Amino acid sequence: MENTTTPNTETNLETSTQTQVPPTSTVVEQKTNADELNMIQGFAKFMDDGGVFMWIILGIWIFGVAVAVERFKSLLSYDIDGTSFMNEIKKSVLTNDVQSAIQTSSDKKALLAVVMRNGLKRANQSKEQIQDALEASMLESIPQVEKRLGYLALVANVSTLIGLLGTIYGLIQSFAAVASADAAQKAELLALGISKAMNTTAFGLISAITIMVVHQLLTTRAEKIIGDMEQNSVKLLDLLSTKKGSSTPNNQEAA
Repeated sequence: MENTTTPNTETNLETSTQTQVPPTSTVVEQKTNADELNMIQGFAKFMDDGGVFMWIILGIWIFGVAVAVERFKSLLSYDIDGTSFMNEIKKSVLTNDVQSAIQTSSDKKALLAVVMRNGLKRANQSKEQIQDALEASMLESIPQVEKRLGYLALVANVSTLIGLLGTIYGLIQSFAAVASADAAQKAELLALGISKAMNTTAFGLISAITIMVVHQLLTTRAEKIIGDMEQNSVKLLDLLSTKKGSSTPNNQEAA
C-alpha cells in the first residue's frame, strides 16, 4: 500500500507547485500596467501642482503640434527631387517635345512642377513673357510653403512666457501663504510653494524647446522647396531661351 500511494502524493505536490507559480508574461504585463499607471498619476500630479497655467501651456502645445503635423504633411506633398525632375524636363525640351514636358509637370503635385508647367506653356513666346509666367507662379507658390510656419515660433515664445508668468504667480501665492504661517512652518511652506511654482517654467520650456526644434526642421524643408523653385526656374528660362535662339538661325537658313 505504501508503494502505491507515494507516487500519487509526489505527483499531486508537483501539480500544486506548478499551478501556484504565475506565468512570467502575466507578471511582466502587470508590472507594465503598474508603471503606466504611475506615469499617468505622476503627470496628473505635476499638472495639478502647477495650477491653471499648466493647462494653458498644454493647450498651446497641442495647438503647436497640430500645426506642425499639418505643415509636415503639406511640405511633404509640395516637395520633389528637383534634379531628377529637371532632367526629365530638359530631355523633353531638347527633343522639341514641349508637350511631353508639360504632361510630365501635370502628373506631379509638387509646387516646382506647377511653376515649371506655367513656364513651359509659354515656351513659344518671348523670354520676358516666360520669365513673367515663372515669377507669377513663384509668387503664388511661396506663400503656400511658408503658410502658418510663423505660428510655431509664436507658440514657442508664448509657452516660455506663460511658464514664467505661472512661476511668478505661484511665488506670489507662496509668499502670501508664508506671511500668515507659523515661524516653524515658514521654511517648509516656502520650499513647497517654490517647487510647485517651478513646474510651470519647466513645462513651458519643454513645450518651447520641442516646438522650436520642429519649427527649424520645417523651415529648412520650406527653404529647400523655395530654393528648388528659384534655381530650376532660372534653368528653365535659360534652356528655353537657348533652344529658341538656336532654332531661329536654322529656320532662317532653311528659308
